Amino acid sequence: MTAAPLTRLLAALPERLPDLRALYEDLHAHPELSFQEFRTAGIAADRLRRQGWDVTEGVGGTGVVGVLANGEGPVVLLRADMDGLPVQERTGLPYASRETAVDGEGQEVPVMHACGHDMHVACLLGATAQLAAAREEWRGTVVAVFQPAEEVGGAPAMIEDGFPERFPRADVCLGQHVAPAPAGFVGTRSGPVMAASDSLRVRLFGRGGHGSTPESTVDPVVMAAAVVMRLQTIVSRETGAAQTAVVTVGSLHAGTKENIIPDTAELRINIRSTTPAVRERVLSAVERIVRAEAAASGAPKEPEITELNSFPVTVNDERATDTVLTAIGEALGRERVFTLPQTLTGSEDFGVFGTALGVPSVFWHFGGADPALFRDVDPEALLTDGLPETVPANHSPYFAPVPDPTIGIGVTALLAAAGAWLCHQDTRPTDGRAG
Repeated sequence: MTAAPLTRLLAALPERLPDLRALYEDLHAHPELSFQEFRTAGIAADRLRRQGWDVTEGVGGTGVVGVLANGEGPVVLLRADMDGLPVQERTGLPYASRETAVDGEGQEVPVMHACGHDMHVACLLGATAQLAAAREEWRGTVVAVFQPAEEVGGAPAMIEDGFPERFPRADVCLGQHVAPAPAGFVGTRSGPVMAASDSLRVRLFGRGGHGSTPESTVDPVVMAAAVVMRLQTIVSRETGAAQTAVVTVGSLHAGTKENIIPDTAELRINIRSTTPAVRERVLSAVERIVRAEAAASGAPKEPEITELNSFPVTVNDERATDTVLTAIGEALGRERVFTLPQTLTGSEDFGVFGTALGVPSVFWHFGGADPALFRDVDPEALLTDGLPETVPANHSPYFAPVPDPTIGIGVTALLAAAGAWLCHQDTRPTDGRAG
């Protein structure tokens, strides 16, 4: 893509940024849990309609899909996710969330955009506005996807709701995620870019009784503690040093009072892996350990192990990734675009779209943290050394991307990547499909 079409495509962005910042702050202050994104979806649909897009609501629950056809040319899918998390915000920002909601188990919980999905929505709506306002600069069709429930797997719900048949078939799927890296920098890699994720709920069964006579009980709290500790050996003793796996027990609930031994304990376990073989080995080890510890404790009943959600490895198409990195580098400066040295252990369901459509996908990360936090840090060192302890990461109650320049960077990256197909069609894959 030559610089001129993208320059003209971005021409009105500076004057649009104040509105996008206000939108971002509003979305941040009003997060919604997975599959409850009614307000956010309504805002996205309303803005798309006013921009001139053909809009469909309620796809896969609360999903919104906008289609803008602009003559013959490739079809590009752009995706943003919309859901927040059950986290109590502690940023102290004037637009911090004070929202609560009822989760899927009937519990009232605080809600926060602790993963930056509000930023994703604002950036995609900025990109759709620019595309609609500068149609003379590109040809083809754009499918803008505002996806629900990324945290629990909303992409499969959209696919199951007939997405491949209901909307123009994409030639490439593009998505991005804000990261706790310095604002202004972008990174990705070809091949596996984000890990697979499997979440499990485990119920352990004991025999309750009085805390003063534990010998007459089977204590599920002790059983759960043994399971948690033993699970740590899966990575340290059953996974090779050159392989990647993470096993996290993020939730453990048991009992109601200090002198009552309960009947049950519940654990919620999350597993990350980057290859099918490691994934199967870790899942098998988790089940083996859970059942063995229950048997060792004399549990009166076999544990219940239930899958909560599962995301595949996110894989970037090599040729399409080269095209995207080149385009974003031309837009932002090549010195601001990095190739990630290894697969990230975070997970995404974005790849479900490309897999379902049989087309290439590219997913990248763009920095959203205040550059002042990295004043004495070499950006390239972050790739190997990780984040400074003072920088809040995604899912932290302190995580909040700085609006400026993050919004402008996010919009620019989306338009540059999409423009590589829409503004200069020679860069698209020969047959428009994955090999």
